[in-house]
Amino acid sequence: MRAREPGSKALRRLPPPLQRRVRRLLNSAVPILQCALAAAVAWWIATVVFDHHSPFFAPIAAIISLGLSLSKRWRRSAELVGGVAIGVLIGDFLVQRFGSGAWQIAVAVLVAMSLAVFVDNGPIIPMQAASSAVLVVALPVSGAGPDRAIDALIGGVVGILIVVILPTNPAHRARLDAARILATARDTCAALATAVRAGDTAAISDVHGQISGLRGDLDEMRTDMRAGREVSVMSPLYWGSRARIARIAATAEPIDAAVRNLQVLTRRIDGMAARGEPVPAPVVELIAQLADGYEILRAFMLAPPTGQPDAADAARVLRGIVRQARPELVAAEDVTAASTLAQIRSQLVDMMMIAGLSRTTAVAQLHRSTG
Repeated sequence: MRAREPGSKALRRLPPPLQRRVRRLLNSAVPILQCALAAAVAWWIATVVFDHHSPFFAPIAAIISLGLSLSKRWRRSAELVGGVAIGVLIGDFLVQRFGSGAWQIAVAVLVAMSLAVFVDNGPIIPMQAASSAVLVVALPVSGAGPDRAIDALIGGVVGILIVVILPTNPAHRARLDAARILATARDTCAALATAVRAGDTAAISDVHGQISGLRGDLDEMRTDMRAGREVSVMSPLYWGSRARIARIAATAEPIDAAVRNLQVLTRRIDGMAARGEPVPAPVVELIAQLADGYEILRAFMLAPPTGQPDAADAARVLRGIVRQARPELVAAEDVTAASTLAQIRSQLVDMMMIAGLSRTTAVAQLHRSTG
């Protein structure tokens, strides 16, 4: 029985464009709540504890330091505070000596961004320096320069504390990202085998297009895996999960390689179909079995730490497929069929690595089972 992603049954009832939007909202729910809470707390601290008047930099800094992306929050906070400090200093200097106006804003942006780029190559610091300088020049407040820098520091610190005290589950989004990609690979292999058996060249081309559109999903998965490792380092609540997060993050490379190999395989089959070249039946059967392999990997990715299927279960299923991917299957075929089988065998190595085997061990398993 196939393991399902949480809420996937209800999501599948929605039109595909709405599915993507709802999934994006669900994935961002916790970061949105963190931003809302951090903004309120930063404002409260700046007004009640430090008695600052209209400390708008505090909630802004908290929101930017958190953001909807879970990765590099330490760096975002440092860049933000540094950018605000530069912008406030430049803006105050210009206001005190030349007043406020259009040319002062232009000079403030020019100097603040130049200094920020000189100090650091991060993407946030020059933008924050420029926007802070504009706010200071456009909305001059007597004696508020140091207060604004302190407000930015308050917001940045509050943002980090929210992550530490109320973190997202560092494994959750990464596991769901990986599971969705593996599910697409599973469906691609099943649809490809069906289309080849039916001789449906149009369906084969559609399958190739489907797997070729995963670049953005792979990038998102990598970002969430990096974020998971960062949260597991920052938050004491998840220090005990570091080893598990590291294992999940280690699947990023083989998942990426497996998708690329599957893209090459579908393109090769698409070319064979366009030229009217038959795909040997044993090769088609192997492609169908790849779908079973991707399904066990998807279920493994979604399983709880001590649940089933585990890495051993996934490796066992994959070894069963490997044993059937023998070179003799295409011994009497042409070079195209042989290269197609080689592509499948290479993909099986990637799949075994997703299950936790090293590349050396996976290659040895392939040679041992088919040698």
